[in-house]
Amino acid sequence: MTEDLVLFDVENAIATITINRIEKYNAFNLKVKEILLAMFTRAEEDPSIRVVVITGAGEKAFISGSDITDFVGRDSTTIRSVVDPSRDIAEYMISMTKPIIAAINGYALGGGCELALACDIRYASVNAQLGLPEINLGTLPGNGGTVRLPRLVGLGIAKELILTGGRINAEEALRIGLVNKVFNSQDELRAGVLELATRLCQMPGVALALAKQSIQKAWQLPLDEHLTFELEAFCQTFDTEDKEEGVAAFLEKRKPEFKHK
Repeated sequence: MTEDLVLFDVENAIATITINRIEKYNAFNLKVKEILLAMFTRAEEDPSIRVVVITGAGEKAFISGSDITDFVGRDSTTIRSVVDPSRDIAEYMISMTKPIIAAINGYALGGGCELALACDIRYASVNAQLGLPEINLGTLPGNGGTVRLPRLVGLGIAKELILTGGRINAEEALRIGLVNKVFNSQDELRAGVLELATRLCQMPGVALALAKQSIQKAWQLPLDEHLTFELEAFCQTFDTEDKEEGVAAFLEKRKPEFKHK
């Protein structure tokens, strides 16, 4: 069944989305993109879900990139039907109110690396390899790679990676800030992601969503407008039950029990 191309599992308020094309190193094709967008939408619209994890099946690949067979015979007009769904997914991920964690197990190349860049936090296993090798195909990253990577790691490093089409290992990705943590095995990666996701589930949902939005605005708004947005978001939290609970718990020296409203 085509639905098996992307798996969706929910446990303890954590939705795990898994690209499941092991024989193709979890490469994107158009059907995978269609299902993936639907699953992110499902996670965002389900109030019982607090955090989303995206990963790849098996041990060799997170997402190895686009299925290059989709590029054959395309010109500047017809390629848009391939790249537009990828952009729709990334833009939707960034607009989501819920945190998204990338669990990078193996290759995260091209479109796979770009999908990871659209996540909020990136954890990787030691066998991960990341890069934007599109230049080797005579093209360039088309789903935010030339935009998000330099903002994350700096212009010089991003230019070197993109213009050479090179790939880096997990430790180098950690050094330059492309990933947040590296784990010695896939089992440790899963445990680390679960620990982080569980911790995020315990955070106040409204404040978490507003904080994510405000951080994103740093890339989109001039400084004065961003500061205004941040202040408004801060003030909005004072109309929530979670703010009352958080303040009371602090004063009473106990753990807060947030209701996400």
